[in-house]
Amino acid sequence: MPDWNTRLEVKLGNKTVSPIESFTPTFNTPHTVIHSIEGDNVGFVRQPFTFTFTMTVRAIGSVVADLTELAVNGTEFAIAVAVKKGTDWTFGSIKFNRCIINSTNPSNVVIDGTPMASFNCAALNIGVEAAP
Repeated sequence: MPDWNTRLEVKLGNKTVSPIESFTPTFNTPHTVIHSIEGDNVGFVRQPFTFTFTMTVRAIGSVVADLTELAVNGTEFAIAVAVKKGTDWTFGSIKFNRCIINSTNPSNVVIDGTPMASFNCAALNIGVEAAP
């Protein structure tokens, strides 16, 4: 039974830049099927994998400015699981290393609640393990 007390954070070295409110990963693992004169589906060619994700953070404090600075400078960062109180995640561990921000929506205007900023990113190196 998960203890539900972890969340994802953006890490720049050992420094936590921001907790993440929502995280939507997309793994693209394309393969092209090969046919021959003698038969169909005799093999496949594996193409490079791509790992992209969208993360949303609360647009309060210096969080959005810090992440926008990473985007503008093309600075790589990592996504890490951290034990905290608050929003919970089902990942046992996660390793998104060498992440870069491709595009950003710094903040939406909201009438009530906290404005949110979203960032579209790519990870060049990943490893994911589900919670036990």
